Amino acid sequence: MNIQQATFGNGCFWCTEAIFQSIQGVQSVKSGYMGGSKPNPTYIEVCNGDTGYAEVIRLEYDADVVSFDTLLLAFFKSHNPTTLNRQGNDVGTQYRSVIFYHSDEQKQQAEAMIKRLTGEHIFDQPIVTEVTPASEFYIAEDYHQNYYNDNKMKPYCMFVIQPKMTKFAKEFTSIIKPGLL
Repeated sequence: MNIQQATFGNGCFWCTEAIFQSIQGVQSVKSGYMGGSKPNPTYIEVCNGDTGYAEVIRLEYDADVVSFDTLLLAFFKSHNPTTLNRQGNDVGTQYRSVIFYHSDEQKQQAEAMIKRLTGEHIFDQPIVTEVTPASEFYIAEDYHQNYYNDNKMKPYCMFVIQPKMTKFAKEFTSIIKPGLL
């Protein structure tokens, strides 16, 4: 195994966590906060929008099974990277589109992917995703972990996350873990 880390912020971490948990080669996904300055932020503090933190997922993946480029493509296709500080009804800097890179190679790959997607006109508007060095990761409260899998019958999961999962699975069938389709 060739275990690597990736950290992405692309809106609500409940949705993002569910998407990345479904990908072959992803070993673990943790919801949390990155990019701010106050030690040990709480969900309420981050939701207030003035801490500088983004809701993120930190994942560990086997690079022998899934490439960072594939994860980047999943990242960009699973949210709208053209809206500044907003994903759907979630508004604020905590919902910004951001890649927190863990190495120079990840930074270069992220920048190359943005250039590629821009050149291919995949999105109607310019990509506003930040590419920023990873900083201290603070894991979110326990009730945020594995949220979709533990709460599939809650309205938010049924009406927001499930449609995103279905759309993602249709486009990324080849990388979805067996038994999840």
